[in-house]
Amino acid sequence: MDVGGLHGREREQDVIAGLLAEARAGASSPLVLRGEPGIGKTALLDHAAAAAGDLRLLRGTGVEFEAELPFSGLQLLLRPALGSLAALPGPQREALEAAFGLGPAAGSEPMLVGLAVLSLLTEHADGAGLLCLVDDAHWLDRASRDALLFAARRLHAEGVVMIFAARDGEGSFPASGLPELRLSGLAPEAAAALLDRHPLAPAVRHRLLAEAGGNPLALLELPVALAAEGGGAFSPGALPLTDRLRLAFHGQISRMPESCQSLLLVAAADETGELAVILRAAAALGAAVEDLSPAEQAGLVLRGDADGTTVRFRHPLIRAAVYQRAPIGQRLAVHRALAAALGSPEHADRRAWHLAAAATGADEEAAAALERTAARARERSGHEAAAAAYERAARLSAEPAARAHREVLAAEAALEAGHLERARALGDRAARRLDGAPAVNARIAQVRALADFWQGSYSAAHRSLLDGAGLIRDSAPAQAALLLVQAAHTSWYLGERQVTATLDRLVSLPLDEADPLVPVGSYLAHLARPDRGRGERPPPLGDVLAEVRRRGRIPDQVSAILCGAALALGQDSDAYELAASLAAGHRTRGGAGRLPTVLFFMSEGEVFTGRHLDALATATEALALARDTGQRQWVSQFSSVLAYLDAAGGDEEACRRNAEEGLAGTVAGTVSPGAPWAHWSLGLLDLGLGRAEAALTRFERLTREPMRHHICATRSTPDLVESAVRVGAPERAAEPLARFERWARSAGQPWADALVLRCRGLLAADDRAEAFYTAALELHDRDGRAPEYARTALLYGEWLRRARRKAEARGSLNDALEVFDRLGMRPWAERARGELTATGAPDRGPGSAAGAAAGLTPQELQITRLAARGMSNRDIAAQLFLSHRTVGYHLYKAYPKLGVASRGELRDLAGRLGL
Repeated sequence: MDVGGLHGREREQDVIAGLLAEARAGASSPLVLRGEPGIGKTALLDHAAAAAGDLRLLRGTGVEFEAELPFSGLQLLLRPALGSLAALPGPQREALEAAFGLGPAAGSEPMLVGLAVLSLLTEHADGAGLLCLVDDAHWLDRASRDALLFAARRLHAEGVVMIFAARDGEGSFPASGLPELRLSGLAPEAAAALLDRHPLAPAVRHRLLAEAGGNPLALLELPVALAAEGGGAFSPGALPLTDRLRLAFHGQISRMPESCQSLLLVAAADETGELAVILRAAAALGAAVEDLSPAEQAGLVLRGDADGTTVRFRHPLIRAAVYQRAPIGQRLAVHRALAAALGSPEHADRRAWHLAAAATGADEEAAAALERTAARARERSGHEAAAAAYERAARLSAEPAARAHREVLAAEAALEAGHLERARALGDRAARRLDGAPAVNARIAQVRALADFWQGSYSAAHRSLLDGAGLIRDSAPAQAALLLVQAAHTSWYLGERQVTATLDRLVSLPLDEADPLVPVGSYLAHLARPDRGRGERPPPLGDVLAEVRRRGRIPDQVSAILCGAALALGQDSDAYELAASLAAGHRTRGGAGRLPTVLFFMSEGEVFTGRHLDALATATEALALARDTGQRQWVSQFSSVLAYLDAAGGDEEACRRNAEEGLAGTVAGTVSPGAPWAHWSLGLLDLGLGRAEAALTRFERLTREPMRHHICATRSTPDLVESAVRVGAPERAAEPLARFERWARSAGQPWADALVLRCRGLLAADDRAEAFYTAALELHDRDGRAPEYARTALLYGEWLRRARRKAEARGSLNDALEVFDRLGMRPWAERARGELTATGAPDRGPGSAAGAAAGLTPQELQITRLAARGMSNRDIAAQLFLSHRTVGYHLYKAYPKLGVASRGELRDLAGRLGL
């Protein structure tokens, strides 16, 4: 747009100047410019580019016709930076090369491309700073958009500014979490100054000022159109502003020679602006390069680069006007010509889409070409593009069976892309065509189930999985078993009865005894009877995994479910070990989207064993990843885990804020994913702050359906017992404790037995309490589960003080206080300190929590731990999905807090610092 479009944009220019100044100082910032077409977004990007000065510059534009080609927008944007590819870690480099068609498709994790983009931008900035501009971001293909947004959300200290310009409106360019600057119309004075560049009659000037609404493009273009049409082309209010602008461009296009219009139509239908391709296609229509001159002279098109090998339209509305004004016959001819001009193998995807655009009915050649395109897109994690190609291929299919097959593939790809309603609709359509093919209907049932599950409709998802498994129970039992393992997960949100019924179905499947899912099903079956007093203990998870390996392999998703099962059965160490192994694999493969699932089980294990700093670091990282990858379920879960840690530390405001997010999304008949942890957290907060009745009410909620079988309901039972005793209602603890005792016998873990003994000590009405407390302290793992040891020591110390054995009480209370201070469990530390004072011990004052490492942020803690193990900044960056410059920044901030000055000192002091 003409620089005049910057009239009245002083505030926006100041914002951009601030971002550029921060980049020169090494800081990074993303920004989204939003507004209607013509409002001045492109002009601001032009201004930013001109103001970049010594910063490096990357600039790209989303193109509407590229939306079906995965990573097309990203490739055009990053082309000047590809010289830095060699500096990327191997997996990232290979993922980006595969995305751009520069190497073999490796089937890598989608977010690995986003991490590679972050690394590439960091390398290209090279310490000098980088400005990355993306115009018309709403037209980016989904794969490019996701990769760029992932990188933008993880910018910190690279000296990179990313500015996206997108049209206004929900869903046009979803960029939650990024700062936005919304552009409105120019103020009256600025609008008048811009319009006064054209000599206009007062009445026309007044009319245009009123109708343009401060839109800079309208103020520049409508006077030209009105002059060409005699001043009366548009009646006031007859059309929306964008349509009036398009009509203004129509007028300019119609005045071009016919051969020029043909060439412009080819350029509008092509998605890359490559002049060689455009001219090959235009030659078939009788146009040549010299026919482009009138459009260039009129400013409708511009040469896109210095060597003149590309051409672009001055504004997207010009491109839209060219294409939309052309008769359908001309459009079809242009697409046929472009398909013919794109005959080489590297252009197969573009050719397929032009063949489809040229089709007027069923066309198996175009359908087959699109199906191959979709398969290639899926291999490159371009799931949205794959879904679009499969769906279009289905519409072009002549045979009903082929159409249904492609609709099923489209549904699965749409599901992978996160388009849940579209996936469900495609699946339903395919099911109607197939009329009873069990195997395919089972696939469709899985699509429906996952779409429902991700939308929180757990009951509907569960029913679909059961139905799908029933269809293939006898013909494909192994596939049915996978569906039922998923159904075991959905049943967890519905209630104990549903869990039991689902697992009964799983173990009754006619599986081959050599199938690796046989030991999985047998192990999961123990979830249906952990507290029924049958005396049957589940085998250790390690033994189950060894048996699985002897038989073959299971999907990572099934392994993750085994982590959750092991925690529910009390096998915390085994669960943590498996989750950590899965997490390491996901980190190596760049599986940022899969990582939150296993990090949840790791954080649970860390909470249960009292490693609160570790849990804080794990949950904080995972929550950020869940937000960045749009996984609402895990946002709920990790918010609630953080609420628990807040409760342990006595931070009431943070606990309630995080618990509220964990409880969001609860619907009738089910619970939000984070609800069990949220209720436990709020109960623990109340208990720690002395509000025992409120705590008991909260814990009792966990003992009812649909949460009574959840891990949190089980693990919070000792808290419930303490609350009940404190309010003088021990009978309210009787049934939950009996259930917990049966669970502990099934778990067969000393720490679980210690908790049972603690509860009995609380409930004992006479001197028998001492025997229970001392037996519990002997069983507790003082080092491996310090908080539980300390809470039992506190209760025993309180009992001793009440028994007037003050000298003996001081030993237990001092032990408890040391742990509570070290872990930052402020309410419990204050309680222990108060008890010590009551014994006559001198006031020790508040302790310091967790040593030197307590002053680190969760991210600093993670980074310093990895650095202490000898990992380089680049290795750490790859592990944590950050840039190496951000890693260096955090180490620079952490060293003074730890009292070290180098990596060598950090390694030497790692043990003492709790790293």
